[in-house]
Amino acid sequence: MATPLVLETKSSRREPHLKGLRLVASLEFAKGLAVLLLGFGLALVHGQAWEVAENFLEVLHISPDHRYAQVFLNLADRFSDTRLWVVAATAVAYSILRFAEAYGLWRARAWAEWLAFASGSLYLPFEIYELVRKPSWMHVSILVINVVIVLYMLYLRSWGRAQTRVVRSQ
Repeated sequence: MATPLVLETKSSRREPHLKGLRLVASLEFAKGLAVLLLGFGLALVHGQAWEVAENFLEVLHISPDHRYAQVFLNLADRFSDTRLWVVAATAVAYSILRFAEAYGLWRARAWAEWLAFASGSLYLPFEIYELVRKPSWMHVSILVINVVIVLYMLYLRSWGRAQTRVVRSQ
């Protein structure tokens, strides 16, 4: 008696990983939304950038005398219309990229997995630098989360190619 041939589809290969992909997609969507809201917030405070920057530092309990606080305040003071448009355009472009990645991951698309792998890999050197420069639990957490996502995407792409080869050879 011959065993029936079961054809595996792309969606059936991805089902075990759908929860993981959707978790990463939600994270990417949240990052895109946060940057978009920050961009809109900058547009709303135009002309009052110095006051908003001071209030922001006060809420975070950061002394305006701190070196990085001064850099932040100086940037706010020099904020011009041109810079506002550049920051807004960058925020919109970044958000669109994150939203597209989130959509693709939610729908278990291979291109989105590659995009998540590539974009996550780009951040790793900066995260390592920040961790070495100023070790903190926050820097460790961000690095670990990003490494897990990058390795997970690499695993999915490697596993996906191996599964495709098995199905094609049958």
